[in-house]
Formats: sequence, C-alpha cells, structure tokens
Amino acid sequence: MDSGRLGETLLPKRVALPIFCSDPLSSVAYATEEILLILALGGLAVLHLAWYAAVGIVILLLVVVASYRQTCYAYPGGGGAYVVSAENLGQPAALTAASALLIDYVMTVAVSVVSGVAAITSAVPSLDGHAVAMSVFFVAVLAWMNLRGVRESGRWFAVPTYAFIAVIYLMFAVAAVRMATGATIRAESAELPVHAVSTYSGIALVFLALRAFASGCTALTGVEAVSNGVPAFAKPKSRNAAMTLAIMGGLSVTMFFGITVLAMVYEVHVAEDPTELGLAPGTPMSTALAQIGRATFGDWHILFYVLQAVTAGVLILAANTAFNGFPMLASVLGRDRYAPRQLFHRGDRLVYSNGIVLLALAAIVLIVAFDAQLTRLIQLYILGVFVSFTLSQAGMVKHWRRELATPAGAADRHNIHRRLAINAFGACLTAVVLVIVLITKFTHGAWLVVIAMPVLYAGMKGVRRHYDAVAAEVAVGPGERPQALAGNHVLVLVASVNAPSLRALSYAKTLRPASLTAVTVAEDPAEAEVLRASWEAHGIDVPLRVLSSPYRSIVQPVLRHVREVPERTEGAVISVVIPEYVVGHWWEQPLHNQSALRLKTRLLFMKNVVVIDVPYRLASARELAAERAKAARAAQDAEKQA
Repeated sequence: MDSGRLGETLLPKRVALPIFCSDPLSSVAYATEEILLILALGGLAVLHLAWYAAVGIVILLLVVVASYRQTCYAYPGGGGAYVVSAENLGQPAALTAASALLIDYVMTVAVSVVSGVAAITSAVPSLDGHAVAMSVFFVAVLAWMNLRGVRESGRWFAVPTYAFIAVIYLMFAVAAVRMATGATIRAESAELPVHAVSTYSGIALVFLALRAFASGCTALTGVEAVSNGVPAFAKPKSRNAAMTLAIMGGLSVTMFFGITVLAMVYEVHVAEDPTELGLAPGTPMSTALAQIGRATFGDWHILFYVLQAVTAGVLILAANTAFNGFPMLASVLGRDRYAPRQLFHRGDRLVYSNGIVLLALAAIVLIVAFDAQLTRLIQLYILGVFVSFTLSQAGMVKHWRRELATPAGAADRHNIHRRLAINAFGACLTAVVLVIVLITKFTHGAWLVVIAMPVLYAGMKGVRRHYDAVAAEVAVGPGERPQALAGNHVLVLVASVNAPSLRALSYAKTLRPASLTAVTVAEDPAEAEVLRASWEAHGIDVPLRVLSSPYRSIVQPVLRHVREVPERTEGAVISVVIPEYVVGHWWEQPLHNQSALRLKTRLLFMKNVVVIDVPYRLASARELAAERAKAARAAQDAEKQA
C-alpha cells in the first residue's frame, strides 16, 4: 500500500472496538475463574469473598476507563503511558512505563492464546495434550493476519468479538428466564467438595482476599490500548476513541459482573489441582465459563458449543490488542532511539511489520517455556499493566496542573479541575492496586517481571547510548567537505575466466583506478597454470596475481594480500571487487557465494578497504525478475482502473 493511502486504514468505531478492545472484552472469560481459583485455597467457607473482589474490580475498571478517556482528549497523537510519562514525568519514568508495557503486551498474547486453547480443550478434552502446538500455531496465524494490515485484520476480528458479546448476553437472558420460571440451575462441579489447603483467618484471610482481587484484575488488561491508538481512529479521533473506550467499559463491566453472579449462584467450583476437588490426578477440568454455559443452556448442547467456539475465538483474537499496541510502542521507542530503528518503519501494508514479528516470536518462546499452562502464565500478568496505569495517570495529573497555569486553561478551569480529579483518583487507586498485586503475586511468579523490567530498561538505555555515540562519532563540523583520496587501488577476485569475472573486470575499469589487478587463490599450482593460460588466450589486459594457499584457505591469503598491496600509499583506498551469483530460488542460495560471504565479513573490518559486489543474475533470477515485473505492471494497471 502506498504511503499516501494511510488515511484509508483509519478505523470507524465499529471496527476499532474489536481491534483495540478484544483483550479487555475477552478477559471477562477468565477473570472470574482466577478469583475463584485463589479463594478455593481457603475452602468453601471463603468463596463468598468473590462478591467483594468482583465489586472492587468493577469500581476499578470504571475509574481506569474514565481516566483514560481524559488521555484520549489530551493526547490525540497517541497518549500511551510512555508518551504521557515522557512529557510530564521525565525519561526514566517513561522508560519504566515502556518496559512494563512491552512485557505486558507479550504476556497478553501468551495468556490470551493459551486461555483460548483452554476453552477448546474444555469442549474437546482429547486435545489437551496438544496445547503447546495449538498455541504456537494460533500465534503464528495472528501474526500473519496482522501483517496483512490493520483494517483487514479488523474485519476478520469483528465477527468473533461481536459473536462473543452476543452469546454472553444470550446466556444471561436464558439464565434469567429459567430462574424466573423456578428452575434450579447448578454447575457440574457444585457437588464437588472444595478442600482448603490451609486454615485462613485474620491477616492470612485478608491476604488471600487481596490475592484473589489481584488475580481478578486481569479484567483490566488492554484498557490502555485505545488511548495508545488514537491516531488510528477516523475523525474526530479523540471523540471516537473516547466513545469506543466508554462502550468497552460498559460491556466489560456488565459481562464480568454477570458471569461472576452466575458463577456464585450456580456454585461453580474450580481448582488449580483436580485433587483439591476430590478428582483423580490429571483429570481434565472445564473452565468456569464452560461450566456456566453448560448449566445455563442445559439440553441445548448446540448453544454450549457455540459459546465455547466464540469464547475460544475471542480469547485467541484478544491477542490482537497487543499486536496493535506493541508494534506502535516499539515504533515510538525506535523513533526516540531507545529501540532498534528497524522497529520505527512501516512495512508494505502500512503496519509495523518488524514489531509484529518480534512480538510473535517473544510470545512463542514464553508459551513453550511455560508449557502453555495458563495458571503459571497468569501469575506473571497484570504487574506491568498497573505500573503503566499508575505512571500514565500520574503524568496526566501533572499535565492538567500545567494546563491550569496557562491563560487558556484558566478560562476552562471547571473542566480541567474535573479531569484533574478523575486522573488523580485513578492514579491513587491504581497505585494501591499495584502494591497489592506486587505483594500478593511476587512469590508466585511476578518476581520474574520485577527482574525483567530493569533488564529491559537497561537495554533501552544501552541502545540510546549506542545511537548517541555513533551520532557523535560520525558528526562533521561546520565547513567540512569531502577530502580527495590519495588513490583507489582495485583488486578483482576471480576464480576462472567466466562471464561473472569479465563483468566484474569491466565494472572495475569504470572506476578509473590508480591500479587494477585481478587476484585469484590457487590451492594447486596446476590450477594456477590453467587459469594463466586461459587468461592469456582471452587477451585480458589486466594483470593477474596468483596467491598461493598451501593450507587450502581462500580468505586468509586475500586478507594478507590486501594488507600488503605494494602500490598502497598513505590515504589511498583499496577496493575489492567480488563477482557474485544472484539466484532465483531460496534453495539455490546455500550452493553459491559462501566464500564471498566469509571474505566480505572479514574485509569490512579492515581500514581503508571498500568491498564492492558485482551481481551476475543466473537464469532462475532473471525469470523471477520478469515475473515480478509482470506482477508490478498488473498491480499498477489495477490501481489505475480503481
């Protein structure tokens, strides 16, 4: 896609919702289960605390949504935690937020895909042993879909997301009708005993409740993605982004609380270890949502399988939130020279292709390392989210205070004070939750994130130092001009008298060198004599120098000769011309140019040496070039007709 068509990729609200909000919308599928899993450690007597945890999460979600709506208006150019922190809190805070977000985006892909696979295995238990392979496959498919372009992937993701929302509300409606007509609905696990692993009371009980609340806060993941992606919205950008965020908040709150209510009414019991429910070790366990769906729909089995299908779909596609957020943040970091510059540029389809591929590879490594076990991965989740939440909202507080000090801000004091209050409350609340999450999850795996964040922070600082050092090293002073060289001595590497060698010699003559020599490396004196005879027979007017190689090395004799060129003078340059085959098929590449590759790698580190490749296209390369040219002409014709 041409850069001028970037405007065509802007998103209306109906497409932006599944692209940016699939993560927070889908997380309601397992947030309730995470609360119940923790409370199950205390036995049946403490499961009622799920009500309090759910209410706390609902309040927190509403506050965070309200806070980020202010960010959408204040930063229409994309107000992610990195940008907000950089402008208001300084670069250390910005890099802390960036490191937290990058880790969280990788976790989002891993957790979303693995939880989606868990929904599939709940419906088809025989697939449980293939969870890792299925997860890796789905990550690869998601990466490929995103590489096709934002708008295209949005169309694909819209159906599962809206289908999930529709089926969840259908489940609520069926449950309400059945209970209103006197039906008693119980989950399949309601009769299973919940054995406490320990006795919880006093401080221990409070700690267990806080840990359950922290686990349930997975419902808030991905909320920031909308404020990150404001530039991707159709005009008016800020208004559409804020409206999309409000819609997402309303849907997430009602779905999460509704699922929690049904889980409590149906007496859903879950446990990390099946033996805690009196089951045999290794017994496959249905997710909480699967139990709710099976109990609600009863004999309507088709609706249960529809629920599982759309849940798996939306959970897997929830990773798309990260596939939009990670590359965009990596691009901003690349622009600011805190990440490799390759991450800054858009690909052929106007998406940040390098960031998408990097995210997919990191998520696959994580999935394989943790054997696609959701209960292990989920412990690493959330911490990064609340670090970025807290820094972003604290930055917004400073932003509004600065706005109040301007004449324009003083004229709109009422609205600014309201926004300041919202962000201040959000910053305080998310800071408290951050402390809770850190304390309750630290020993259960969150310590890995605590270590990874400073490592990533140091890595970004190191990248910036490198770019700054290079910029300083290559900078030129005012008035500096190109200096004339003392001479250009050209060496053309040849192996035999053939078309590529003659082409390289012809090119070398156009350089008008101070000296021109053909160089060959001979392992056998007989081979050297054959080459000399052929050289003279063709009447080539370039002197040929044969380098002896008793140890059968090609690279070392050439390097030694380059260092000892007799014509070399101070300030002169030696140009080494290397003829290379260009092939049209990937499987042909390992069959050619390996010596040239090794030689170029060594020559590049030598002072005042220039390496020049002279390509010679073989028939397969010429055919490929013709096909590409034909395809390009067809594409241009189609574009003209459109």
